[in-house]
Amino acid sequence: MSKPSGRVSTRGKSNKNLLLLLEEAQNKSGYLSQEVMSKIARSLGSPISEVYGVATFYSFLHLKPQGRNIIRICKSLPCFLSNSDMIISSVEREIGIRPGETTADGRFSFELTNCIGACDRAPAMMINSEVYGDLTPEKISGILRSFE
Repeated sequence: MSKPSGRVSTRGKSNKNLLLLLEEAQNKSGYLSQEVMSKIARSLGSPISEVYGVATFYSFLHLKPQGRNIIRICKSLPCFLSNSDMIISSVEREIGIRPGETTADGRFSFELTNCIGACDRAPAMMINSEVYGDLTPEKISGILRSFE
């Protein structure tokens, strides 16, 4: 029987911090660049593919610069059944971009997400951390103007 080496493996413990490290890095620069992800991978002793996999799995992590205000429209079944397509089209018309894009002035980024926890207020969207529900094209226009 071999003697314990006295060394404690930190690999698993360090990897538990990966999501936290990615969030912290994004908070500093607004997004996760390839360089930042490589530094995090090296600091954890993890392959870059693992870091990239986590960064692309979570919708709140971004690999490119985002606008000052992030619009997220729910595309879950309750919102879909409540005509979320009309809401998506209204936002596209109002700000001139499609989901996955950022306005040229950097004011808005536009995303679709699976759920924002507002099924009882469908169709719904979230701008930054504020949820807006029971949306109509008219409500959207007013909401977006308030971010000018």
